[in-house]
Parts: sequence; structure tokens; C-alpha cells
Amino acid sequence: MENMSYEQQIKALSKIGKAITSDLYLEDILRLIVAVTAEVMRSNICSLLLINEKKNELVIRATQSVSEEYNKKPPLKIGEGIAGKVAKENKPLSVRDVTMEKEYKYRDIAQKEGLRSLLCVPLAVKGKVIGVINCYTPFQHDFTETEVHILNSIANQAAVAIENTELMVKSRVIQEELEARKRIERAKGILMKEEGMTEERAYLKLRRYSMDHRKTMREVAEAIILAASMKKSK
Repeated sequence: MENMSYEQQIKALSKIGKAITSDLYLEDILRLIVAVTAEVMRSNICSLLLINEKKNELVIRATQSVSEEYNKKPPLKIGEGIAGKVAKENKPLSVRDVTMEKEYKYRDIAQKEGLRSLLCVPLAVKGKVIGVINCYTPFQHDFTETEVHILNSIANQAAVAIENTELMVKSRVIQEELEARKRIERAKGILMKEEGMTEERAYLKLRRYSMDHRKTMREVAEAIILAASMKKSK
């Protein structure tokens, strides 16, 4: 593997940085990250795996590989195999020949796909590992400090992209919950005023209607608010 020029490193990180601050969806950002990483690292397969916390395992979320067999590899448990070990210990790990490495889980797939050396680095946010990036070469290779450094830099940017997306999703969910509560409160007020109900009875009526008609509380509340505004406009 030829040494990467400083200019190549800057271009790669710049491209990834632009993707992270763009309007692209997370899946597109992750695909771009593995494509750029594969190009810069001269890697025949680059993959990004994220931790499924409920199942405590690593799942492939993005890869530029066209190998169906590689892409359909079963998930790895945390601590299992090379990637699982990296996720558990939060430290980069390189293997000169995965086909000869006992800890590597899928040596048969590596043999078929012509995978030899592997560099795996953790994706971490504030010290918490959320996944890993794998880079394979089709020949035996000793990864340099520069290569480990550049892959670490890419992993850090990827982790930021993932964290920002998750925060945005959480923020949107919280915002939607607040909006729903506001509408439910308003609908309760309408029922209390128009039908002389207590707050508790108004809430129970909303909930019962929601369950009977398989509508969300927000949908029921919006219908009541709409009906009340139509009465006023007559």
C-alpha cells in the first residue's frame, strides 16, 4: 500500500466533513464515509458497523462492498472476533492476515473475497463506543501510524455525524410530544367548557374515543379543535 499524501488526507476529511454538515440522510452519509475511506486507504472492502444495544452486537450499517456474502455476515457479539474486541476495548487493532487469525470469525468469507490485512478502529462519542470501522486490503500489509491516525480521524467524524442525527431525531420526537400535549390540553378545555365536564372526565373521553376508533390522542384532539373552530366561524 502506498503512503497517503497529506493532501489526500485533507481532501478525504474535507469531503466527509462536508457530508456531515449537509442535508444528506444518515444512511447516505455513512455510505459516503465508507466509499471515501476505501479510496484513501486503498481498501477493497470498508465497512461501518454500529452497536445494537438491545442485542449487544455489531451490525453492518454501511459498506462499499458488492459481495453479498460479506454484506450478509451475521452480527458479531461485543467482545467477539476482531471488531467485537475493538468495540469492547475502545482501541484500534490491526491484523496482518485475517485468514490465519484464530480470533477472526469469518475466515472462510475472507478467503473467498480475497481479504488479507485488516485495520479496525472504534467509533466513540465522549468515550462511549457506538461502533467500528473495518478496512481490509487484498494483500498482507503492516498498517502505519499515519494510516491508523487517518482512520481514527474518519471514525471520529463518523461518530459526530451519528450522534448529531440521533440528537436531531430525539429533539424532533420531544417537539412532537410537546405539540401533542398542547393539543390534548386544548381539546380537554373545549370539552370542559362545551359539555360541562371535569378535567378528568374530559381526558377519559378523549382516551376512550382514541382507543375505540384506533386514532392517536393527538388526532382526536385535533378533530375536536377543528370542530370547535368551525362552530365559531358559522
